[in-house]
Amino acid sequence: MISLLGAAEIREIAGRIGVLPTKKLGQNFVVDPNTCRRIVKSADVQSEDVALEIGPGLGSLTLALMEVAKKVIAIEIDDRLALELPVTAERHGFDPKNLEVINRDALQVNEIAGDPTVLVANLPYNVSVPVLLNILEKFPSIRSGVVMVQSEVADRLVASPGTKSYGSPSVKATWWADLNSAGTVARSIFWPIPNVDSSLVRFVRHEPAGSEELRKITFSLIDAAFAQRRKMLRGALSEILGAGASDLLTTVGVNPTLRGEALLLEDYLRIARSLQSK
Repeated sequence: MISLLGAAEIREIAGRIGVLPTKKLGQNFVVDPNTCRRIVKSADVQSEDVALEIGPGLGSLTLALMEVAKKVIAIEIDDRLALELPVTAERHGFDPKNLEVINRDALQVNEIAGDPTVLVANLPYNVSVPVLLNILEKFPSIRSGVVMVQSEVADRLVASPGTKSYGSPSVKATWWADLNSAGTVARSIFWPIPNVDSSLVRFVRHEPAGSEELRKITFSLIDAAFAQRRKMLRGALSEILGAGASDLLTTVGVNPTLRGEALLLEDYLRIARSLQSK
C-alpha cells in the first residue's frame, strides 16, 4: 500500500511552500492517514469513480482518494496549495495524470468536464452548506458522497422536523438527496487542532423533487419560513402568499399556525405547487 501523508510531512510541505493555516479559509489539515482511508471507504469510492474533492489543502485526503478512484478532481482556492498538490501526488507514487486541480473558489465553479461521480470533502465551516448545496444543484452526475463538517453543521444537515437543529439546510438538501450521519472524527486528527468537533455526513442522490422553477419557489418559501422561525407560517409567509395566506395553507393541508420547523420538504412543495398553478 502506498504511503499517505503523515503529520511530519504535512508540516514540512506547509513550511516549504510558506503556508500557515488560516481561520479565514477554514484551514485545518487532516494529518491521520487512517482517517482519510476511513472517509474514502465510508463514501464507497470505487475503482471506476471520478472523485470530486473540495479544498484538498496539502493532499491528505487527495492521496487516499487516488488509491482507489480512477481520477480525482480537486478544487482548491489557494494558489500555493493548488500548485503543490500534483507534486505531492507524484512524490507518493501516483500518476499525476489521474489528478486534475482546479484553482478556483468552489462556489464559483458551475461546470466540470469529466462528470464526477462521488464527492469527498473536508469543508470549512463558513461555506460548508453553500458549497454542498451548490454541488448537489450543479453536478447531477455525483451520485453520492461524504463531507466532513463541523458537528453543528452536520446536525443541521441531518436534522428532523421539530428539532432545534432543523433549518433551511435540512430541508433544501433533501431536494436532491437523502442524508445521514456517518460518524464523528477526533479533533486530534487535524493540524492545527480546532476548538470544535467535526462529523461526517453521507448523502445518496435521488431524483430532484421537481422542476427548477418549482425549486426556486419552494426555496423562497423555506427561506421566508426560517428567517422568522418563531412566527407562525401564516405570518412568516404572508409577504409571499398575501392576505389569503391562512386560507391557502389550509387548502393545501398545512396548518397555518405551525412554524416552519414543523414542515417537511413535501409540505413546502404543496404550497409551492399551489403558487405555481396560479
